[in-house]
Amino acid sequence: MTTPRPWLDSYAEGVPHDIDLPDGSLYDMLAASVRQYPDNVALEFFGRTTTYAELGAQVDRAAEGLRLLGVQKGDTVALVLPNCPQHVAAFYAVLRLGAIVIEHNPLYTPRELRHQFEDHGATVVIAWNKVVATIQAFPSDVAVETIISIDVTRAMPFLTRTALKLPVAKARESRDALTTKVRGTTSWEELLKASPVDEHIVAPSVDDVALIQYTSGTTGNPKGATLTHLNLAANAAQSRAWVPTIERGTSVVYAVLPMFHAYGLTLCLTFAMSMGSRLVLFPKFDPALVLAVMKKHPATFLPAVPPIYERLRQAAEKEGVSLAGIQIAISGAMPLSAEVVEPWEALTGGYLVEGYGLSETSPVLMANPVAPNRKAGTVGLPLSSTEVRVVDPEDPTQDRATDEEGELIVRGPQVFSGYWKKPDESAAVFVSATDGGADWFRTGDIVALDSDGFVRIVDRIKELIITGGFNVAPSEVEEALRTHPDVVDAAVVGLPDVHSGEKVVAAVVLREGAELDEQSIRDLARDQLTAYKVPKRIVAVDELPKSLIGKVIRRQVRDQLLNG
Repeated sequence: MTTPRPWLDSYAEGVPHDIDLPDGSLYDMLAASVRQYPDNVALEFFGRTTTYAELGAQVDRAAEGLRLLGVQKGDTVALVLPNCPQHVAAFYAVLRLGAIVIEHNPLYTPRELRHQFEDHGATVVIAWNKVVATIQAFPSDVAVETIISIDVTRAMPFLTRTALKLPVAKARESRDALTTKVRGTTSWEELLKASPVDEHIVAPSVDDVALIQYTSGTTGNPKGATLTHLNLAANAAQSRAWVPTIERGTSVVYAVLPMFHAYGLTLCLTFAMSMGSRLVLFPKFDPALVLAVMKKHPATFLPAVPPIYERLRQAAEKEGVSLAGIQIAISGAMPLSAEVVEPWEALTGGYLVEGYGLSETSPVLMANPVAPNRKAGTVGLPLSSTEVRVVDPEDPTQDRATDEEGELIVRGPQVFSGYWKKPDESAAVFVSATDGGADWFRTGDIVALDSDGFVRIVDRIKELIITGGFNVAPSEVEEALRTHPDVVDAAVVGLPDVHSGEKVVAAVVLREGAELDEQSIRDLARDQLTAYKVPKRIVAVDELPKSLIGKVIRRQVRDQLLNG
């Protein structure tokens, strides 16, 4: 590497400056854990466990089942699943064939899901049975040919499944939330009846595309970050290097983050599996469920977001459950305050540190050292084998001085090569290197880099709202709001929120004579958008500030709402 790396002197003891780049695929990475830890518990779900040997066998049978259904190397296969054991097996089964995984949020509205399918064109889907009807209702131009349906309750212990069948209201309510009957699909259990995939079926190479991870663009149009096996395996290796005190084969990782999200995918689906860890899966975050597992198998590594840490700590204190043993907690997606860190560390005896990343970077770019020298208010140091520069946003060839604000540009083995089938948008986010190395990715974030190499996020060039760790494209919400008969125009911004980092707030211009009915507007938006995208607050204004070409200036809208 040729650029200065002042952050290396701030690394924690045992963290290497660079990693050895992986020479195998993500499937090879899992297979290594299967060979090394066959009898270790790989997955735990409501108390039911799956060993690495059992997981490896499921992956090989599911891969053959998919091959018999026509899936070949280079094909795209959509996953629409919550956290469950089948999700892990499906992910690696698709990769075993050299096919490409596309992760989706199973709570998306039909409109949101359809937009992504229109972009990637996958015709084979492995889906939670609760969303099968939505997929089957897609219009003919995005019709899916094959759906493998998954009943998550089939992965639960026998007694839990039996309890869900009891003829009582609470059991019926729980069962209805988890599963439903479907037709016209191949069940996951049918898929697993296949023999293990033949070892002569060509496995993927390290440079093959492994994943298309969708990220909201400033336009609201879906953009799929194209990530290779190398990108994702390297980021798992970088994450392992960052936490040398976490032991292979003995660690316990909690998957409270959704694995369809880039953050949860890397730290649970890849990092944990590469470590031979026990991965405890939670279909959604519920403090009571997490604390029940803490009593038996305390987490040694817990990736999450600040609101989860806060709710879990409060519940533990209320219930008198110990959180001791959580050695390292890595927080991302929103600022981490001392008000969250200090009581957490007092209760666990471990570290809670902040990190930073993007879908385009697999996603982890940097993290605070797991050491006393971490710096509050920063997102830490670039990971091993990662280079960063702070440049003039108007002329990214010009570097900023230490402590001077500018746009963060990065390069490293975890950085993607571009957006799926969007060459123009891909070219726009890279700056050509002048040293013969890889091109630099423009993050769109304004930062400052101090003399010790710590990075502080100042602002975002992109107008994405990050609420509860999820990206919200303002224009997508604005488009939904404008479909309300009383709304003439709308501008959506993120305002600071102690619980979620930012909350979605809308300023709307109403038709003449109309009165603001927040609930009515929210109800209409909720039909089109996932719950976290629906504005928490709606304010009526006479007009929206616009540029000379008529574009709404969201920054001014934000300032008005903050000051109003």
